[in-house]
Amino acid sequence: MIAVLEAHRAGLFARVHWLPNLIAALVVGIVALPLAMAFAIASGARPEQGIYTAIIGGALISIFGGSRLQIAGPTGAFIAILAGITAKYGIAGLQVATLMSGVMLLLMGLARMGGVIKFIPAPVVVGFTAGIGVIIFIGQWSEFLVCPNPAVSIFMKSSGICCSHYRMHTYPR
Repeated sequence: MIAVLEAHRAGLFARVHWLPNLIAALVVGIVALPLAMAFAIASGARPEQGIYTAIIGGALISIFGGSRLQIAGPTGAFIAILAGITAKYGIAGLQVATLMSGVMLLLMGLARMGGVIKFIPAPVVVGFTAGIGVIIFIGQWSEFLVCPNPAVSIFMKSSGICCSHYRMHTYPR
């Protein structure tokens, strides 16, 4: 309710703001729905589950979001985590993991632990982000090099399979 109350106090529900708000909603929908479908497919879920999640999550973020200036939504870094959970435990395990993470975030918010982030050094954040980038990059090798489904979880194994397959593949001229 914080974002809704803040927007009401700022007068953003007035008629003059309706058109810009509708245009913003349309742009967000154009970007968020295909992204949600892609995240669902990459995580091992069905595309429609991604759309439902984007709609429900977007509505909840709009109502309970922290600030009207804050951007909230999914990131590509989650795919590496969610795909592993879905592969090992299925969609039911993904739902349990989602609820558990939501409860943990709620408890951390109620305990006012958001300020703890300032104690995490910038190199740790950059390293985590770079590591996720490498995982996503390696996960796409099989598509780029037309490999027969390499074991992406082991860097050397997947690079070796892809490289050996790349040498054997003949491309039309």
